[in-house]
Amino acid sequence: MNVNDVLMNVYGRAAADCTNEEIYAALLRKVNELASEKASPTGKKKLYYISAEFLIGKLLSNNLINLGIYDDVKNQLAESGKDICQIEEIENEPSLGNGGLGRLAACFLDSIATLGLNGDGIGLNYHYGLFRQVFRDNAQTTIPDKWLSENCWLNKTDKVYPVKFGGIEVSARLYEINVTGYDSVTNKLRLFDIEGIDESIVTDGIDFDKMEIGKNLTLFLYPDDSDENGRLLRIYQQYFMVSAGAQLILDECTARGCTLRDLDDYAVIQINDTHPTMVIPELIRLLIQRGIDIDEAIEIVSRTCAYTNHTILAEALEKWNISQLKKVVPQLVPIIEILDDKVRRKFDEPAVHIIDKDDRVHMAHIDIHYSFSVNGVASLHTEILKNEELNHFYKLYPEKFNNKTNGITFRRWLMHSNPELSAYITELIGDGWKKDADELEKLLEYRNDKEVLIKLLDIKQNKKIQLKNYLSAKQGIEINENSVFDIQIKRLHEYKRQQLNALYVIHKYLEIKSGKKPVRPITVIFGAKAAPAYIIAQDIIHLILCLQELIANDPEVKPYLNVVMVENYNVTLAEKLIPACDISEQISLASKEASGTGNMKFMLNGAVTLGTEDGANVEIHQLAGDDNIYIFGDDSETVVERYKKASYKAKEYYTKNKAIKSAVDFIIGEELMELGDKERLERLFKELTGKDWFMTFPDFDSYLKAREKAYADYEDRIEWAEKMLVNIAKAGYFSSDRTIAEYNKDIWKL
Repeated sequence: MNVNDVLMNVYGRAAADCTNEEIYAALLRKVNELASEKASPTGKKKLYYISAEFLIGKLLSNNLINLGIYDDVKNQLAESGKDICQIEEIENEPSLGNGGLGRLAACFLDSIATLGLNGDGIGLNYHYGLFRQVFRDNAQTTIPDKWLSENCWLNKTDKVYPVKFGGIEVSARLYEINVTGYDSVTNKLRLFDIEGIDESIVTDGIDFDKMEIGKNLTLFLYPDDSDENGRLLRIYQQYFMVSAGAQLILDECTARGCTLRDLDDYAVIQINDTHPTMVIPELIRLLIQRGIDIDEAIEIVSRTCAYTNHTILAEALEKWNISQLKKVVPQLVPIIEILDDKVRRKFDEPAVHIIDKDDRVHMAHIDIHYSFSVNGVASLHTEILKNEELNHFYKLYPEKFNNKTNGITFRRWLMHSNPELSAYITELIGDGWKKDADELEKLLEYRNDKEVLIKLLDIKQNKKIQLKNYLSAKQGIEINENSVFDIQIKRLHEYKRQQLNALYVIHKYLEIKSGKKPVRPITVIFGAKAAPAYIIAQDIIHLILCLQELIANDPEVKPYLNVVMVENYNVTLAEKLIPACDISEQISLASKEASGTGNMKFMLNGAVTLGTEDGANVEIHQLAGDDNIYIFGDDSETVVERYKKASYKAKEYYTKNKAIKSAVDFIIGEELMELGDKERLERLFKELTGKDWFMTFPDFDSYLKAREKAYADYEDRIEWAEKMLVNIAKAGYFSSDRTIAEYNKDIWKL
């Protein structure tokens, strides 16, 4: 592609005479054109990956890489005095997801296309995403995260489907985003939007009239469900997605020759978490409407749908009251009742029924009974599902349960995020790893090569300087590139235990104040959003921001310890933070994190994990070995047993452990009270000392010890570089190409 020719055709000017905005707009159109020209996979059977979230990140560079023209375009622009990084900054990040669930779905779409599989994503075209996070008065505030503009990757189609609710009918317009595979085909992300959307109804922050369904349906991802109207809106939104999606699927399958009775020969529907569960009763309803009796329709749909479970937390498995469903989707209620009746006729155990004694419909139970596959997303997670959380179901359907350990796309998280490291790896072992990530193991030949290890340290230092400059320019944050970069970036949730990290910061602050200085300065970086209705999560953000201000203004502590919470953490920030990280904080309570994928991205970029034996940390530990990871804390068996016996008493740890008491008391001490909100800090203090539901205190001493050991080991730079190299070399297993190949072999069979 000749960039100047492209620009001459559009503007009549060469790159040197165009603005960055003009270059971005022209490249977007040209890349879309090139992607559309790529062959799309064909075949009788097609995968439909249906998900409430697709956190796809900015697409220009990712698409240029996958089309094989990134370096060429970058060099042509540089010859004209233009910087591709500055042009990338023009692009808005699509607000189509929030956390790991959405980022995983995006990686999967990339790998599905890269492997040349016939498969598209189905979701919603959110206008404002979850929200844009803004910090004011050391607290999270929220505003709409507007991303749609004249120059974005969304392509409008002429497909419109009617969606009927109890009392209202709306039109679902289909939009598409090209999904380019690496040196492969182009698939689609299919996104539905309501025709009558009205952005003007959003008033203060992210508030809007939740009852204006015809205007609000695709405004926000996960609208606040702390009131009844919010809960109903969630159901409206989910049904809108699956009804339009189901109509699209049946239309496409019949166009390929499907008789509907053989639907499973033409389609496989992967249900990503419980949000799209209503696709099961909706497909049954549509098949009945088209002349198939209900028993046969149930059989057909059960052969077509597969379910991915992403959580061990019971509260995260959606349950809707039957009265709520009657208001929103009355047409589905008789079908759900029949599905429940069929279960009750077979099984007496109330724990497996779909409708419980309180008239709540358990969405995961529909998924498990009426799909042909149920998979977890890491080995430990799947075993806990089988032996604990879903044991009743495992006993009924052992053949359905399987594990598919999550993965990440190396194209975005190494080639795009860390081109320096990517180029050096290619220099050492060739570029075969870009398509076969297992080839990274060839790096182990260099684990004792001092020249290579020093080069790895140099690349890491360069990425730290880049992050320093980026945060200074974008957020006015100043950090020391010669400090240890200790990073925890993930959704703010108590089970992920940002509060444990914050308690360590307090402990270290108190040590420095008492004269015990660290050998090397420490920079602790957080990035996270908290759901608007999740008060304790917002209190933890408040604590971190108060600590950030306290330390920044303390000349005695600041040279040795720095705390940073980046604002509006997203994919773009992750692409800067992950390559610069020295120590990756993966400190969730053992048994609570299904998998994690941030842990894999950090590992791939040469960060060393400090973590519990939880989620995919288990596999990282097995692959990297004891010497190249820092494991601490109680194991999952201990934690599960403690919950079963209700034996954990936070107050006992608080009163008996001097270090814990000092750190926790500091939360309501005069230093923080001067900076923070009394109500927030006292509520968090009471939550920790009275409840500490995710068991921060039992792991506290072990965490301190492991973290200090990591900091001490960091001082032997060559030995640390060897740890980095081993982590990179062993990261190949976590390629989403491997995950998708397993899904296809065991579940989809495309």
